[in-house]
Order: sequence, then C-alpha cells, then structure tokens
Amino acid sequence: MSAAEEIPMLEQLRLLPWTTPEGKPCYLSTDGGGSKLSLLADDVEAAQLDSGEQVLTGSRAVLADPKAGERAVRFALTRAAESLQDVLRVAASRGRRVHRYGG
Repeated sequence: MSAAEEIPMLEQLRLLPWTTPEGKPCYLSTDGGGSKLSLLADDVEAAQLDSGEQVLTGSRAVLADPKAGERAVRFALTRAAESLQDVLRVAASRGRRVHRYGG
C-alpha cells in the first residue's frame, strides 16, 4: 500500500488517546462508538481532560507563588506539557470524528 492510499484509510480510523511504548499513535477501526475499546477510549479521554484541568490549577498556583523554587516550577511545567500533549491528541481525535460524521 502506498503512502497516498494510507491517508484515506487513516481518516477512517479513530485516533486513540494513548500511544505504543515507542510513542507511535494507536488507531481503532470500528463502525461505531459502542465497542468496548471505543468506550474505554472515551473514558481515558475524559480522565485526560480532567487531569489537564487539575494540572492547570496546580500550575497556576505554583506560578502565583513567588517563593516557588525552580524544582516546583519545572515539575509544574513538565506536568503541563504532558497534559497539553494529551489534550491535543483528544482534540485531534474528536476533530477527525466530527469532520467524518459531518457534525
């Protein structure tokens, strides 16, 4: 299969909210959102978004504390970067599904 043939196929797949151990994206091929794996992905996405909100709150608290040391700031920034990566993956996955189903 050529690279040009792979793109339409990837558009039909759901980008999952996790990666392989090597950091590569995982995809799900399904006709609907009711499969067990699809529902698990929905739950993981919801948990990632909730975690992102918590990380944002914590990061803002660290940044507002003039006594916060470098270690605290680096920790907050590291968690924020991880959360942003998760949220961007969720947004990409949901955007592809909205586009595909015309929503």
